Amino acid sequence: MESLEAELRRARELDESELADAIETIGFECTRCGGCCKSIEGEDHTATVFPEEIRELRAAATERFEEHYDWRDVARPMPYGLGEDGTGETFEWALSVDDCGDCSFYEETDGRGACTVHDSRPLVCRTYPFSVTLGGTGEPMGAPVDREGVVRAHECEGLGREIDRDDAEELAAALKERSIRELEEAIELADRYEPTTEDGIVVHDSEGAKRPDGTLL
Repeated sequence: MESLEAELRRARELDESELADAIETIGFECTRCGGCCKSIEGEDHTATVFPEEIRELRAAATERFEEHYDWRDVARPMPYGLGEDGTGETFEWALSVDDCGDCSFYEETDGRGACTVHDSRPLVCRTYPFSVTLGGTGEPMGAPVDREGVVRAHECEGLGREIDRDDAEELAAALKERSIRELEEAIELADRYEPTTEDGIVVHDSEGAKRPDGTLL
């Protein structure tokens, strides 16, 4: 299995034109069904968000809704890894959800979904339903329904539709950026990680161990 550093080198060498070719071959057009923003079969929506993206979303939401958004309004500890009592250590942040388990920034009108902070949405949202697999430790989760080269396509009703080349290139650039950012985050997290005896919930990210409100321990 490749080291994270080796994978990062590969991610930085990804050819955006080849990624765009793969996206064009698979095909995609967003139908605004909201499937990637809503809870599924009772499971809360879980989209990974990086610390800097949380800050960007806080600023965007505060400006958009003209009210203060704090860290908890934007992100929550990723539930995977926490104990049955909801406490323990976890290693990612997830976008916040509403009482229905849907992304808190999702809204639906007449059956058509929309992101209320669309221009500031995180990379995982900008690139869905695509991910990149480099064949090493950073293998994306979830079984693909289609693949072309290193590009994987995950379940989405918009797959198989014709996509404009400019849109494919924009997606390709975001995919490469996401691949790099995910690996940089993982490397920084591994370098900083130290087990803690802190009570409650501790989230370890690239900036250190944090409380659920985003403050460093």
